[in-house]
Amino acid sequence: MAQVNTREIVLDILLELSGQTEYSNVLIGAALDKYDYLDGKEKAFIKRVSEGTIERRIHLDYVLDLYSKTPVIKMKPLIRELLRMSVYQLLFMEHIPASAVCNEAVKLAKKRRFQSLQGYVNGVLRNISRGREDISLPDRRTDQTAFLSVRYSMPPWLVTHFLESYGEEACEKILQAYLERGAVSVRLDERLSETDREALLASWEKEGAKVRRHPYLPYAAGLQGVSGVRSLAGYQEGLFFVQDVSSMLVVEAAGICPGDTVIDVCAAPGGKALHAAVKLNGTGEVIACDVSSHKTDKIEENRARLGLENVAVRVQDARVRDDSLVGRADVLLADVPCSGLGVIGHKQDIKYRVTKESLAEIQTLQKDIITNVINYIKPGGIMMYSTCTMNPGENEEMAAWICETFGLEPVDMKDRLPVALTKETGEGMLQLLPGVHETDGFFLAKLRKK
Repeated sequence: MAQVNTREIVLDILLELSGQTEYSNVLIGAALDKYDYLDGKEKAFIKRVSEGTIERRIHLDYVLDLYSKTPVIKMKPLIRELLRMSVYQLLFMEHIPASAVCNEAVKLAKKRRFQSLQGYVNGVLRNISRGREDISLPDRRTDQTAFLSVRYSMPPWLVTHFLESYGEEACEKILQAYLERGAVSVRLDERLSETDREALLASWEKEGAKVRRHPYLPYAAGLQGVSGVRSLAGYQEGLFFVQDVSSMLVVEAAGICPGDTVIDVCAAPGGKALHAAVKLNGTGEVIACDVSSHKTDKIEENRARLGLENVAVRVQDARVRDDSLVGRADVLLADVPCSGLGVIGHKQDIKYRVTKESLAEIQTLQKDIITNVINYIKPGGIMMYSTCTMNPGENEEMAAWICETFGLEPVDMKDRLPVALTKETGEGMLQLLPGVHETDGFFLAKLRKK
């Protein structure tokens, strides 16, 4: 078998991503599957350099513009991505010798028919290598936004958005959290005894995982050091589900009772719908809907793995009225499409794709969905409105719009949320911020149909 150049694999991932045809996690996952025969260190290198280069792009471009006579924006695409990934290695992977980074970049430039730019690539990288200890960021005192933008590789307009929405201290905690490799959050089957939960966690630790029980919920845990959850004990038996704690809190706050009918209108991959089914303990019904069979297939796969019989899965566009659902929901789960700012830590390229204009556009879609699905709630029934973002226009303002337009009223959630969060829960709403809270960025509102 021919020798594989891991740096060339990274370069191809970055070039494909620059066309914005797919999200980075999908492209990186596909590449790792294609080269699954490589050893663990090589695959880890591909993943680290690909993700890191995407994550730190603004910082890398800032440094390149300091050292290159040709601005990053005017570079040929292949040279731009080659330099970005090489500077990432120089600045953030100190165990790799600078000489190796420079030499391999020059070889790749030649291999990809950019012989005329070999000297340029070599000169820029060696100058950065020599001067990396002296690189200074924008002056925080004179331009805080520019400093935070470069320091945390966040577009300036988003830095401003977080500063204005949540203040300076919370803003920096959010930006820092995005750059940290967080734990994989899992929901253990609530039907397990505490003894069985402890035994399952102990088996994961024996497999090399670092396990931490989550402080908010007794059945939640965080895992680090795992290459994939499917190989963990208990996965095939349906003893756990990968789900952020913020999403679990939606079902906790809903107050689901035995015999309830729960409708989840944007359900894939099924975390909240399946959690609701567990809460029903074999009674009632959960109707889990999403817009395509591609999405509902994922829900059905997870439903079968978890062994839940009281879940009906349907292909249904949340914007289109389904007369069979009108007036049936004791609890309506509406985790609507959103800008995704709360999960940038998992999907770094969101921050480069989202725009001020797209924030406004997504709110129109959210209103279209709510206007339709509001009909599914029984009088006195509950709507749990949620998003995985931090944007008042999609969150607090949207919840207020729902109440004003459709006559719903906020419901106090304090008695159903962890003590650590009760002080921050007001008017039936809770905004969670990464770095401030031990969850993704997430919003939930509990609203009752009068």
